[in-house]
Amino acid sequence: MVKRAFDVVVALLALALLWPLMLAAALAVWLDSGRPVLFTQQRVGLGGKPFALYKFRSMVADAAAHGASPASGSQPAAWYSTASDDPRVTRVGRLLRRSSIDELPQLVNVLRGDMSLVGPRPDVPAQRANYTEEQWALRHSVRPGLTGLAQALYRSRATPAQRLQADLDYARHHGLLTDLRILALTVVQLLRRSAN
Repeated sequence: MVKRAFDVVVALLALALLWPLMLAAALAVWLDSGRPVLFTQQRVGLGGKPFALYKFRSMVADAAAHGASPASGSQPAAWYSTASDDPRVTRVGRLLRRSSIDELPQLVNVLRGDMSLVGPRPDVPAQRANYTEEQWALRHSVRPGLTGLAQALYRSRATPAQRLQADLDYARHHGLLTDLRILALTVVQLLRRSAN
């Protein structure tokens, strides 16, 4: 209950403060590559329940028609990621991804209860193939997060094994103090990335 209340209060404050930035991002996507401005994808939430995740669109509108990401060819089944040089990513999309502004619409997912501020990043359903039944159940015993332990420790440099271990560790040992530490580490990672 405390964690959920914290999520709602912080998400509302963030939306109140960041709506001009979000409006500017939406306008930039529209001017750069047209509509839709938002990208919606089915992800897996608490207890394995599916939900629609929102992001600002950072790839061309018909990205699926252009094939898979160059990064996914050598990955185990359904470890989805996008290479930094993926030609499907738009000019504005690169900026949004670099700053993580593309993730801001997920504050709406937090308000809806689909996600938390902190938790494992939400899986697509096909990623179930990468887990044992026990790992899948443990990972989805908590709400997925806007950021998580793997992102706080590694940003986007985590290997699939590191990401999995961090997500399972979080599910075993989560709590409000842990969440506050992860949020602080995430801010540090974002500042470092912006400085480079």
